[in-house]
Amino acid sequence: MCRIFGSLSDAPVRPDPAELAAVSARQRHGGPDEHRVLCGPGWSLGCDRLAVTDPRGGSQPYRLAHLPGITAVFNGEICNHTALRRELAARGHRFPDLCDGTLLPALYAEYGPDFARRLDGMFAVAVLDLRAAPRLVLAVDPLGIKPLHYHQGPDGTFRFASEIPALLAFDGVRAVPREDSLDTVLCLRTPVSARTALEGIGLLPPGATALVRPGRAPVVRRRPAGLPSPEGAPAAGEGLREPLRREVRSLARADVPVCVLTSGGLASGLVTALAAEEARAAGAPAPHTFHLALRGRPPGAEDARARQVARRARTVHHEAVLDPAELPSLLTRTTRHLGQPDADPAALVAYALFRTVRQAGYTVALTGDGADELFGAPARLHAAAPAPSGGDWAASYTDALAAAPRMLRSWLYTSDYRAHLAAEGSAADRVERELRSCPDGDRLAAVTAFETRWRLPAGPLRRADHLGMAWAVEARMPFCRPALAAHARALAPAAVPGRRALYGAGRGLLPEAVARRPRQPPALPLAALIAPGGPLLEPVRELLSPQRLSRAGRLRPERVRALLARQLERPSEGDALALWALAAHELWTEVVRGMRVPVDHAA
Repeated sequence: MCRIFGSLSDAPVRPDPAELAAVSARQRHGGPDEHRVLCGPGWSLGCDRLAVTDPRGGSQPYRLAHLPGITAVFNGEICNHTALRRELAARGHRFPDLCDGTLLPALYAEYGPDFARRLDGMFAVAVLDLRAAPRLVLAVDPLGIKPLHYHQGPDGTFRFASEIPALLAFDGVRAVPREDSLDTVLCLRTPVSARTALEGIGLLPPGATALVRPGRAPVVRRRPAGLPSPEGAPAAGEGLREPLRREVRSLARADVPVCVLTSGGLASGLVTALAAEEARAAGAPAPHTFHLALRGRPPGAEDARARQVARRARTVHHEAVLDPAELPSLLTRTTRHLGQPDADPAALVAYALFRTVRQAGYTVALTGDGADELFGAPARLHAAAPAPSGGDWAASYTDALAAAPRMLRSWLYTSDYRAHLAAEGSAADRVERELRSCPDGDRLAAVTAFETRWRLPAGPLRRADHLGMAWAVEARMPFCRPALAAHARALAPAAVPGRRALYGAGRGLLPEAVARRPRQPPALPLAALIAPGGPLLEPVRELLSPQRLSRAGRLRPERVRALLARQLERPSEGDALALWALAAHELWTEVVRGMRVPVDHAA
């Protein structure tokens, strides 16, 4: 697990070492174990390494003595690296260590730009081929667990990095928020596409490969599905528990300490129970589990259920307590690490939990991320389900996804901003068009495809990657493995919104209160936190001051003030979420513009 970066240009000049050092420094929190950069006329490749597989080997960038001209950098984990190493060794390749990424130059030499189809895992890879005409090949895993951001300047120079703050440290990359970024946050809570919230900065889509030649625009293609065939592929009619057990067993193996994040919900409870089962079967010590509790125990808190899961699984349980007074400072830190605006308060919980995990000495954490999107838990799926009264199902879905309802958005926006969105199209318009374009008219299939292709990597997976790596913790997600995604696709459509597969897997394995409990709302009670005496009230009030909002010209300050007054008089989760989204976007705008000057890189 690492952070990677690099550049390719048709100018025969070596990149500035000081500039590359600044790029590396911006994402070094995710790779504290080793820092190396290689560069030559018109190109650079760099890596900040978090050593997980074969910690003593695997120095990056990867080069093999018998393959001059091919260099690779890699972020992630390749689950089938042992099988690939055997295959490549049979073809005459030799490797200096057992690190999973060491085989990448040989794999590229055998299969060219199609090499990524052979990889099973979570990955972001960059391969530089200088053997003939220079070219750079980038690839990310099918679910987009590991990100790659890129920018091409007016002079044709192409630059990429694992994190947006690092990309902004390149001299030719500017921090210019998109005009529609505010609407995107209020409609979707965070940018949900290959287009980021910053002008000119793209995100390689899930399952895509990009071919870059000096001075030319990148050619980005989505790879066809089908390879490799996972060893854990579900058998016909097999329930969820056994394929999940196989994935937990595989991901719990590492050359560094591994723990489990236990929220108290069904998905993380399943991962916890199966990890504990596998440890007992192997005669290994009980796994350690971690849960974050908010001081004061707000209504709906999952602390007691997390303890129930841990007791039933017989894990060594750790409960970290977060003081609500710390939330304002966490908001600034998570905003900086995410690089894009995010109106989901789950980000603060994730950042604090990964901090606790790292401080306890763990480098890998198993999580239940992805279960909701793949196995139909979100209420958004129900909003799109057929109803006797008919109605616009795509609009119902985007309304359920929004941080602020469309009528509230229109009321808050200035007339100029409404006119701009009417001419260019709003974020909700783009999502609804994509949903309605589903060829067979299957609305549940359309929503599930959108959830897994765009919302899952933009929300839960981005937070797990960026906020885990903020503390040098690798998040591993059994539900996001190809075998589990295939299992979800094979379910009958009627079984998806009801969580039946998850309930069936938990039966007899988890406490009944957890196994049968519906999906719960986020752990942070925003209505209470943004209320008289709440710890987030003053930060939100300051971020939404009339002076700030007037400068941007997108919001009507008096109406934002009226929304805040309504929240103070009658606190509600709906108004609190809208205010939180407005404040999150305003803070992101401030933070990202500050990234063009030196910053404190401490986590």
